[in-house]
Amino acid sequence: MNYLKMVCLSGSLCATAALVYPAAAQEPATTTTSGPAAYVYVSSTPKNSSVNEIIGYAAAPNGVLTALNGSPYTADVTTMAVNGKYLFGANKNGVYIDSYHIRSNGSLSLWEQTDVAKFNYNDCGSSGPLFLDHTGQTLYDMEFDANGCANNEYESLAVNKADGALSNIGSSTYTSWLYQAASFIGNNVYAYSVACIGNSYWTIFGEQRASNGLLTSIGNFKAPLPTPKSGDFWCPAQAAADPTDHVAMVMQPVNGSTFASDGGAQIASFTAASNGNLSTTNTRSTMPVTSVGTALSISMAPSGKLLAVGGSAGLQIFHFNGASAATKDTGLLTTAEIDQMFWDDQNHLYAISRSAGRLYVFTITPTSVSQAAGSPHAITGPQNIAVQPLP
Repeated sequence: MNYLKMVCLSGSLCATAALVYPAAAQEPATTTTSGPAAYVYVSSTPKNSSVNEIIGYAAAPNGVLTALNGSPYTADVTTMAVNGKYLFGANKNGVYIDSYHIRSNGSLSLWEQTDVAKFNYNDCGSSGPLFLDHTGQTLYDMEFDANGCANNEYESLAVNKADGALSNIGSSTYTSWLYQAASFIGNNVYAYSVACIGNSYWTIFGEQRASNGLLTSIGNFKAPLPTPKSGDFWCPAQAAADPTDHVAMVMQPVNGSTFASDGGAQIASFTAASNGNLSTTNTRSTMPVTSVGTALSISMAPSGKLLAVGGSAGLQIFHFNGASAATKDTGLLTTAEIDQMFWDDQNHLYAISRSAGRLYVFTITPTSVSQAAGSPHAITGPQNIAVQPLP
C-alpha cells in the first residue's frame, strides 16, 4: 500500500488500429437458439428528467437488440446486478435497494424494496456498485461513507429467493479508497478489487467469502507487483477474475517523481493461492500495453480466454492466458469512452459510453470481431448496465 502525493490522472487518445488475430484456442461456437441470448438492462436518466428509468432489451443470437415489453421501466436506480430471477438496483435516494422480478419474457416488475440504510449505524451511507457471488445467493453493496461517515465498505446481503428481499449479514470496513466492485475467482471464496486514485494512492483488496456469504478482508493479504521501470511505480486501476484462479489487472505505470502516467496502462495476470494471496510471473516487458487511455472498466469473458478493457480512449480486446502474460487481440474497437461492460454466454460484449450516450454490442471470439446490426444504440444519460445471460 503506497501513500503518495495526489495529482490528476492523465491518458492520451490512441488512433484506431487494424484488427489482428493471432492463433489461439477456439472459443465455443455461438449457440444457435430460437430464443434470446440475453436480456440487457441499462439504467439511464431521460432528458429533462430527475427520475431514472431502466431500458430493457432482448439480445438475439446475432446480437441484435429488441426492446422488451413495457420498456422503459420507471426505476429510479443507478447501479444494478442480476441473478437470473431478480434485478437489484441501488435507488438514487441511497436508502433502498429495489428488487425487480425478471419475468420469463425479460420484462421487469418491482417486487421488493429493502431499506439498507438501517443496516448501518449512521445515515451517511450511499449505495455504490452492486455485485453478486457466483451462486446469486448473496448481494454485495459497495457503501460509500458507511462507517463513521468517512470510510467505504462492502455490505453483505442475503437474497430471499421467494421475494428478492435482502437481509443483513454484516460488513467489512475499509477506507475511502474502496470504490469498485470485487470480482470472484472460480472457487467463489476469494474476490479482488483495486484502487488507483489520481495516479497517487493505490492498493489491492483481497476479500474472503464465508459460508454465510459474509465478505471480509483476507488476513495478512499479499499481492506483490511486477518490477516496474526504474523510477516508476504501478497503480492498479481495474481487476477481473477468470473462471479458475487467475485475476487480470490493468496497471498504470506512473513516474515516481512527477506522478504523471509513464506510457499506456498494461495488463498483468495474477494467480491466487489456496490462502487467497496473489502472485505473478509476468514482467514489465511481457505485459501488453493498452491503447484505452485512462482505464475505466474491465470484463472477463465467461470462458476466461478473452478480456475486454475500456477507457477514456475506447475499447480493446486481449487474449487472456491464465498465469501467462496476456496478448493483444485487437486495436480500438471504438474511440468513444467506455465506462462499463458485460459479456453474455454467446460471445457478445455489451458496453456503455456515458459521454457518448451509446450502447455498443459486439460479437467476439478469439478469431473474429463484428459489431451487431443497429449498434451503437443511442441512450440518453446511460448510468449502468446489467446483462442476464440465457441458456
